[in-house]
Amino acid sequence: MKRTKFIKYLNTHNCGFIKHGAKHDKYRNHKKGNTTMIPRHAEIDSDLCVLICKQLDIPIPVEK
Repeated sequence: MKRTKFIKYLNTHNCGFIKHGAKHDKYRNHKKGNTTMIPRHAEIDSDLCVLICKQLDIPIPVEK
């Protein structure tokens, strides 16, 4: 999945940017308080998207 599309998906589920790391960005689910790191690659593997969604406790995206 494209990173920009995944970030928009996260934003629709109350997850937002917290801070920049060296090669990753930190995001938080503002309703539940869960945090995770997201790599700054143009393309994010679908398995990694599933893992990130589980860590943030949001639904898994369905690609179209």
